[in-house]
Amino acid sequence: MNQSATNHDVWATGEFTRQLWEDASGILGRVNDLEFLRQLGEGTLAPEIFVEYICQDAFYLSNYSRALAVLASKAPTAEAAGFWAGCANTAVAEEKVLHSQLMNDPLLAGCPRAESPSPTTRGYMYTLLAACAYEPYEVGAAAVLPCFWIYADVGRRLSDHSAAVKDHPYGRWVEEYGDPAFAEATQKAIGLVEEAAASGTDAVRKRMREVFLDASRFEEMFWESAYRGEKWSL
Repeated sequence: MNQSATNHDVWATGEFTRQLWEDASGILGRVNDLEFLRQLGEGTLAPEIFVEYICQDAFYLSNYSRALAVLASKAPTAEAAGFWAGCANTAVAEEKVLHSQLMNDPLLAGCPRAESPSPTTRGYMYTLLAACAYEPYEVGAAAVLPCFWIYADVGRRLSDHSAAVKDHPYGRWVEEYGDPAFAEATQKAIGLVEEAAASGTDAVRKRMREVFLDASRFEEMFWESAYRGEKWSL
């Protein structure tokens, strides 16, 4: 089994979130084997593929931030509300700065830009919006967690490998997701989902597991669809 699928001990988890990570082990193993991430870590990913990913990420984040804002409005405590609301703001502000820096790199400047979300991007962002807007708070919290947790885990692993690559063309991206501050935010999100599960019914916890796995699959599909240059068939 791949390291990421078993390394939940890197993160402080409770019984529920530990089980979520273990239940997603098959997905996490496939994520670790994605050609997109292997080439990204090595710095060999084609610039046009990276630009496609960044464009799709921009479409996604604009709606992810909306999902987090809705989640904040339903949070049961001021602490939880403040965390999700703060993430809703930084998800747009900090990522826009990062995207601008990346897109202005001479390596990427001449690559074509996607003008609309891919099918996978659209499906992922609207799935999260629906979970946060129309389902209980606990379910929404579980739905947004993979975007924190899987990215942080991938960033941690890639930063270990990419540090040895001289003049890494995508080093700025790797640094962002391997940053200890992002790991800290991820740890907070894990804790809030654990708290939410503790206060939920068995039916709610079952639904939390379902949406966590759905979002984890979308994380896998998101990178893979960018690598394939997924487009709508007209």
